[in-house]
Amino acid sequence: MVRLARIEYLGQTLLTAQLENGQYCDLSSVAPDVPAFFQLSEATRSNVVDVILRDPNARLISPQSCKLLAPLDGNKHVNKFLGIGMNYVDHCKEQNVPIPKEPMVFSKFGKDCIIGPGDPICKDDHVKKLDYEVELGVIIGKTVPRFSSAEVAADCIGGFTVVHDVSARDWQLEKNGGQWLLGKAGDGYAPIGPVIVTTDEFSLEHHAHSSGIRCRVNGELLQDSNTSNLVHKVDAIISFLSKFMTLHPGDIIATGTPPGVGCFRKPPRWLVPGDVVECEIDGIGCIANPVVAGGPTTTAGSASSQPRVQSRL
Repeated sequence: MVRLARIEYLGQTLLTAQLENGQYCDLSSVAPDVPAFFQLSEATRSNVVDVILRDPNARLISPQSCKLLAPLDGNKHVNKFLGIGMNYVDHCKEQNVPIPKEPMVFSKFGKDCIIGPGDPICKDDHVKKLDYEVELGVIIGKTVPRFSSAEVAADCIGGFTVVHDVSARDWQLEKNGGQWLLGKAGDGYAPIGPVIVTTDEFSLEHHAHSSGIRCRVNGELLQDSNTSNLVHKVDAIISFLSKFMTLHPGDIIATGTPPGVGCFRKPPRWLVPGDVVECEIDGIGCIANPVVAGGPTTTAGSASSQPRVQSRL
């Protein structure tokens, strides 16, 4: 039962387990990163924290003394970052559109889309309709072969996280010839975290399809649903994707967003600099990210020059 967190501490990036008291237990002696952790045997993974804590020299780190990072390093760990559109029954009803018979798949990029809890989301001048989307993120734990059944796919899940699928609706829906890419894959358009919860704590059977999911902007609840409303379930999505591609440890699938997004509100509710967006899933946690004005000299997720906000674990 592990809640994997990546932190920056004393100039080092460490893989840790977040404990019930909020402290972080250093796991770097057994795995340097999340994909390596998933390669450990099931017995080792399930007992690793207890074993480490028996050591009187185990390193425990307070949240006040470190910086919480995205649990996966997009530069090193993420080969594919896929998203599923129109995948909540209540989101389809909100738009009065048919429920998709097959998953609608789009892509983000791991390297520059991913930012961590508290990092800023940049709203560039050429983006007029910036929107929020809270989503359940699936982290692949072991290679998913081509043409895998749903049963095989389920066994390849490493854990779950919260994904904020930031979306520039004007570039997604009104420009670029109808292609979604530019509206979905901007730098900093994928805050993830605060942790990856492994499947022995957040299971496919008991949690992934029955957990509360919500989004708040400046404290106002704008999305509030349950993953029971997923059209295509997690294992079915992975199986479907395996018809076209091999999935690898560290790959991310954002499984869709519930109703309440800004573009379908009347009037629309677009994100503007100064907003703070909180995305939360019961059993995983909450990530909070401020929206800031972007431009040629601003880099999404740069905490050195932009404000960070605290995310709740």
